[in-house]
Amino acid sequence: MVAGIHHITLITRKVQANVDFYIGFLGLRLVKRTGGFEDATQLHLLYGDAKGSPGSLITFLVWEDGSPGRAGVGQVGEISLAIDPASIGFWLTRALSAGLKPEGPAEEFGEPVLRLKDPEGVIVKLVGTPTLQATAPWASDTIPEEHAIRRIRGATLFSETPEETQAILIDHFDYRPLTTSGAISRLVSEPGDILDIRDARGFWASAPGTGTVDHVAFRAKDDAELQSVRTALQAINSGPTAMHDRKYFRSLYVREPGRILFELATDAPGMLIDEDEATLGTRLFAPGDSPKLLAELNVILPQFSMPGEPRVIYRDLPFIHRFFTPEQPNGNIFILLHGSGANETTMLPLGHKIDADATLLSVRGRALEEGAPRWFRRTGPMSLDQADIASEAEAFAAFIDGAIHAYGLDPDRIVYIGYSNGANLLNAMLSLHPHLIRRAVLLRSMAALENPPAADVSDAEVLVIAGEKDLYGPYAQPLAERLRDSGAKVELATVPAGHEFDDTDVPVIQAWLNKSA
Repeated sequence: MVAGIHHITLITRKVQANVDFYIGFLGLRLVKRTGGFEDATQLHLLYGDAKGSPGSLITFLVWEDGSPGRAGVGQVGEISLAIDPASIGFWLTRALSAGLKPEGPAEEFGEPVLRLKDPEGVIVKLVGTPTLQATAPWASDTIPEEHAIRRIRGATLFSETPEETQAILIDHFDYRPLTTSGAISRLVSEPGDILDIRDARGFWASAPGTGTVDHVAFRAKDDAELQSVRTALQAINSGPTAMHDRKYFRSLYVREPGRILFELATDAPGMLIDEDEATLGTRLFAPGDSPKLLAELNVILPQFSMPGEPRVIYRDLPFIHRFFTPEQPNGNIFILLHGSGANETTMLPLGHKIDADATLLSVRGRALEEGAPRWFRRTGPMSLDQADIASEAEAFAAFIDGAIHAYGLDPDRIVYIGYSNGANLLNAMLSLHPHLIRRAVLLRSMAALENPPAADVSDAEVLVIAGEKDLYGPYAQPLAERLRDSGAKVELATVPAGHEFDDTDVPVIQAWLNKSA
């Protein structure tokens, strides 16, 4: 039969704060960093013990632009981690020293409990229990092994149908009733971890999002056990999903009657399949291990620093953005503006291909069209909202000023690279905010302003790249001439491509940068 909790997965928006709390404060080990299996452009971090043992794993999906969620009915409301009962005083002192606001210690079911909240409000309980030991102890510089977190103690489930939730856990996941206290029924597995089912009838509804628990995963010994449980669940019309290969384990998902998401995951192959114990968590992995995808994900996925390492302090600025720092910055800075329907990650791989040692600031437009980002509104396929262009250009100019000061950027080393709608905003800004943009690459661009104001842009160098198969290609020449008439130094190039940018643009941009440097 299945044997206790394999892992618990949550959702975070603040990756650096998350790393600082779960590694820096709690002392867990980062055992894996991957692109998500459902969406490779979503960072997935796994924390655990020294070997990433099943039962120790707390994992996070990183949704940087996700909306905050709310714990409530049909969701996991709390997670708990096991420590030595004698370590409660150590953790209370540590929490107070870190500026946290712990609750307790208090006694729950005869165990000392210290309640904390992580940076996004998830309740994390440290529970003193002698019944659970670490499979592979992991200690940090500031947390001796005797005080270190041992493994997952359990989770609290908020259920409107507590009897049915309890029944599926007993019948199919090998938990057994232990005791009841008020509105909470406690179940225990053979290894000793627990699930507290809170009767949440009358509670507010849950809302999925950042700062919530996505699911609890239970352990299956092997594929045969996984299939056996799946067959049993299908027999009661539970509607489990098909089985998934997650590389480090194979799994299936099911929503129990109270709508809480459960997963069943095999112990094997485990976290050591592609890294040895000494190097766990030091490399990024991509689904399928495609070298091309991995190269892109290294740039696209949000960066973070381990506790004690130098770090970039990311700023809240008026535009959503991604700031990428290469391992050895050469001082060049690319500010990237995407096309219609894309976002701040889309052009990062292109910027990195052009110059692998350049710092990248990739920005998301604020206008929306059918929910997809743009840089300004349009009133028809070829009709652009002139007032919105001016307004967003002014806002973007203010953003650039703020970013220069926030991130310590050298304006003389900045090159703006825009594609399609993003390039159109840049060509408008050359007229509306002269002298702000000194070097710009405009990919598949057309003039955005119908009646541009007179402006002296003699200090600007511009590369316009058209696609020879692009229906908008004929607009590149008039744009180049308009910019030349305003005094800009303009080079017009054509590549064998359509409207989309591709690798044929890279050498053209590189050659132009070398000439204009």
